[in-house]
Amino acid sequence: MRLLARREAGTPHSHQSQEHRTALLRLVSLLLQYPDAELLAARAELSRAVAALPDSVSRESLTRFMRWFCDAEPMGLARAYVETFDLRRKSSLYLTYYLHGDTRRRGMALLTLKQRFRVAGLNPPDGELPDFLPVVCEFAALAGPSTGEAPLRQHRKGLELIRTALRDAGTPYALVLDALCAALPDLSAAERAAVADLALAGPPAEEVGLAPFAPPEYLTGLEVRP
Repeated sequence: MRLLARREAGTPHSHQSQEHRTALLRLVSLLLQYPDAELLAARAELSRAVAALPDSVSRESLTRFMRWFCDAEPMGLARAYVETFDLRRKSSLYLTYYLHGDTRRRGMALLTLKQRFRVAGLNPPDGELPDFLPVVCEFAALAGPSTGEAPLRQHRKGLELIRTALRDAGTPYALVLDALCAALPDLSAAERAAVADLALAGPPAEEVGLAPFAPPEYLTGLEVRP
């Protein structure tokens, strides 16, 4: 279930609070992935990991989510995931879509993010775009608060749009975004206004596609998804 691989060993976390933060980000990364057999087999372990988090809004949100996640049938979970994230453009888990939409800037943003992973000593995943939220959360967990969480802060408005869309859809997955957003800096009044505007107008768009504007060696074999 790991999405990123280290090229070099990192420095172990020395503070319990950072260990808890790392655990939270790792849990969010896992719970936002497709519920395949490996993830379903780990449901009891995931529940224990949630229970081990310190008392917080994030732990309460994940605890509520895990009640549903552990009780639901595998086929129901798979169907809910596809309906929530694959069939609804407004709740896509690809973060650069919310900031750049279908414009040429998105291709370069993807390349920049991929390079950020490599600079931190992490191998970007094969066959998955680097702005996929589970990948970004795992990067945050592995690289630490300063470097690792920078993409989450950069795409904070996008996260809020996803959370709003999930709440509007009435899906328990909104609780996972609640847990993540509670651990990040809150939005300013100006940012909340920008989120409201984006929700109404939608992300930027161009008539052209993305493929010609990102280096071919990066986009080859990958589907640029909303």
